Amino acid sequence: MGIFKPTAMRGRVTELTPDFLSQLGARAVLLDVDNTIASYTSHEPIEGAVQWAQNMVEAGFRVMIVSNNFKKRVEPFARRFGLDCISFAMKPLPCGYLAARKRLQVPCRECVIIGDQIFTDVIGANLCGMKSVLLTPIEPEEGITFKMRRHCERGLREKYRNRKDGIQ
Repeated sequence: MGIFKPTAMRGRVTELTPDFLSQLGARAVLLDVDNTIASYTSHEPIEGAVQWAQNMVEAGFRVMIVSNNFKKRVEPFARRFGLDCISFAMKPLPCGYLAARKRLQVPCRECVIIGDQIFTDVIGANLCGMKSVLLTPIEPEEGITFKMRRHCERGLREKYRNRKDGIQ
């Protein structure tokens, strides 16, 4: 598998079902925050995200928030969702993902990363031997580095969206 290739692509986190995640072989779910469970400008989760996470836990998944953002941004979401979290995860480096895997006591191959960025979430998952679900970003980011990354991602997203190998 290519380092940029997600295991699957979807629109919003709330579209993911326990059956779908089980089909990926997942027992643990690692959630990004910005543009995954909330827009990057909001302090509120998107509609249905908290209930979705509760449903995943009730379905037997171990769920944790893993974000590159700072503790003061990530911890309020973790409290609202009733989840453990790792902030300043340094994605795509494996350290944050591996720390989450260790806390959740699940092998890497049974973890799925859910996020909106190829160059952090997907690469990090692939480096760790984890699955990934690439989501459509909730809103466009303003910063120049984000705009550059999104520009570079565009072609990869189109390539994977148009393939017929099950990642949709």
